[in-house]
Amino acid sequence: MSTAEIIAKAKSQGRQALLETEAKKICITYEIPTPDFRLATTASEAAEMAEALGYPVVLKIVSPDILHKTEAGGVIVGPRTKNQVTDGYEQILSNVTKHAPNARVEGVLVQAMAPAGLEVIVGGLRDATFGPTVLFGLGGIFVEVLKDASFRVAPITELDSHRMVEEIRGYELLKGVRGRPPSDEEAVARILRATSKIMVENGGIQQIDLNPVIVYPNGAQVVDARMILG
Repeated sequence: MSTAEIIAKAKSQGRQALLETEAKKICITYEIPTPDFRLATTASEAAEMAEALGYPVVLKIVSPDILHKTEAGGVIVGPRTKNQVTDGYEQILSNVTKHAPNARVEGVLVQAMAPAGLEVIVGGLRDATFGPTVLFGLGGIFVEVLKDASFRVAPITELDSHRMVEEIRGYELLKGVRGRPPSDEEAVARILRATSKIMVENGGIQQIDLNPVIVYPNGAQVVDARMILG
């Protein structure tokens, strides 16, 4: 299914937010790396998928009515056995039913658990004045509390993408401190350029939130992806 078809399907169903599976399919289309994932509709199916992906995994509710999965008890991190996956699947459905009894549930996302690394945020926003814009910042309190982020109007160039990475106050963390190896800045820059391209080529997308993006000495991958339609 193409990006345009994904957006059209969501709009036809009256949805303003894409499902995480849909957002990640768009990421893959634009060559933004994500951990392998599958959508399970039964507990046994989830267990089979986890076996195929390899442990540990992450389980996440997929529902058009639940944007904040963690608050709804819709995320379980780190199951390492079939039994833990099946129990986790049932626990997520139970939590979600209590939190939002009328929520439509598409299934549970079974995702390979990404190794630890430096967490950053990449975002896109269709601004009323400037049009499509792209954001970059370090994860956690750096963006939320310290407001440490860089912005550019899309489309961005290769030079723009690298300067966005270098401009934040926390750039030294990407360069490597206290024995940590440097992070792969080019991998981050590629994700920024791809995000810019998504915003420019798809006027129906109002907002993109790739958070966290985990960066390694070689490569980076988007663990969570959220896209809102205009």
